[in-house]
Amino acid sequence: MLHRITGVAIFFFLLVHVLDTALIRVSPEAYNAVIGTYKNEIMALGEVVLVAAIVFHAINGLRIIAVDFWSKGARYQRQLFWGVIAVWIVLMAGFAPRHLMLAFAGFGGGH
Repeated sequence: MLHRITGVAIFFFLLVHVLDTALIRVSPEAYNAVIGTYKNEIMALGEVVLVAAIVFHAINGLRIIAVDFWSKGARYQRQLFWGVIAVWIVLMAGFAPRHLMLAFAGFGGGH
């Protein structure tokens, strides 16, 4: 279920991303205005959620491939899922603090 939810969420992000990037051809001023609205604390947190969804979706996709194509995949489905969660936690623990530190340093006049 999480794989489907993250897939749909990533699809909608990509749709919005293509549309806001296409604004550069229509009006550079409109593009700059839209991009400017993304530079805030809420969007910094949203970027962490986006990366979390992408990382989970990618790693879980590999689990699904293993279950489908490895003869013992179905037997080890639960262990593979917890492996996905473990790798996801490690990757997010490396990404999220640094991203948020850099993002929030840029908001409040930090040096």
